Amino acid sequence: MYETFYALSGKPFQLNPDPSFFFGSRGHNRAYAYLQYGLYQGEGFIVITGEVGAGKTTIVRSLLEHLDRTKVVAAQIVSTQLDADDMLRAVGVAFGLPVRTVSKAVLLGSIEAFLCHMAAENKRALLVVDEAQNLSHRAVEELRMLSNFQLGDQALLQSFLVGQPELRSMMQSVRMQQLRQRVIASYHLGPLDAPEVQAYIEHRLHHVGWNNDPAFNAACYPLIHTLSGGIPRRINALCNRLMLAAFLGEKHAIEPSDVHAIAREMREELGGDVQLAAVPNDPAPEGLHQKPPPAMADRNQMRRLEERVERVERTLGATVDLLHQLLHPEKSKPGPP
Repeated sequence: MYETFYALSGKPFQLNPDPSFFFGSRGHNRAYAYLQYGLYQGEGFIVITGEVGAGKTTIVRSLLEHLDRTKVVAAQIVSTQLDADDMLRAVGVAFGLPVRTVSKAVLLGSIEAFLCHMAAENKRALLVVDEAQNLSHRAVEELRMLSNFQLGDQALLQSFLVGQPELRSMMQSVRMQQLRQRVIASYHLGPLDAPEVQAYIEHRLHHVGWNNDPAFNAACYPLIHTLSGGIPRRINALCNRLMLAAFLGEKHAIEPSDVHAIAREMREELGGDVQLAAVPNDPAPEGLHQKPPPAMADRNQMRRLEERVERVERTLGATVDLLHQLLHPEKSKPGPP
C-alpha cells in the first residue's frame, strides 16, 4: 500500500524471485556467465550454490526468460526430498510426459524417446533442478544416468543443479565422483558487499519509478549491509518493513535510527527466524544497555507495544480504505461542484 503513497509503480522489495528485478552484482553476473557457458556447451552439469535468499532462483529464471524457445526446451524441478523413482517421474512430468501408471523401464524409454525427438528437431533439452541439496544419492545417480543418453556424439540432456551450500558438501563426497566428472562448471554465489547493497536497493527502487521519496540517509546503506549480511532476500525483508513504517508515519526520509528500530522490531516478532545480525552501536531504547528498574522496564515495554499497535491500526485503516475504494469506486469519486 505504500507504493501509492510514494508514487511507485509496484512493490520494490517483494520476496518472491522476479527476473525483471535482476541485479548484476559481480557474483550474480559471474554465476549467470557460468550458466550461459554451460548452455553453450550443451552437455554435462552446471552446479550453482549459495545461501538461502542469495538470488540463485532469480538468476536461473532470468536465464530461462532469455532462452531461444525454438532451440532449447527447458524444464524446471523444485525438489523436495525426491528419491530415485520420484526423480524420474518428476523429470517426465516437467517435460510433459505421461508418468502416472507406467513402470520405470517404460518411463526411461519415454524420456529417451522424447529427448531423441527433440534432437531430431534440432532442439536441446535443459533440466533445471532447484533445491538440489535435498536430493538423495540415488536420485542424483538417476540424473547422471540420464546424462548418458546420446544420439550419435550429441548429448541429449543437460542439467543445472542449483542449491544451498549443503550441495557443495554433497558433491565432494566419494559417492559423487562419477557425477563430478560430468560437471563442466560450478560456482558459489556469495553475499553482496557494502557498495553493492546500496546499488541493489537503489536499483530495485528505480525499477518501480522511485524519485528519492522516501530519501534514504547515506548511513542507512552500510547499516543494512551489516544487518542483512548482504543476502538479497534479507535486504528485501528489511527494506519492505522500512518502507511500510515510513508510510505509516507519513515520513519522506529514512534514517539509521529507523533501520535500527525496524530490525529490533523484526527480531522481537520473529526471533531467530529473521536472520538479522546484531549491530554493536545499536541506539537501543532508553534503559536497554543498563538494566532499568522493573517499573521503568514495564513502561518502556508498554510504550513499544503501544507504538506497534498504533502502526497496526494505521495499516488496517489504510487497508480498509483501499478495499472500500476498490469495491465502491463510484463513492470515492468527488461529486460535482
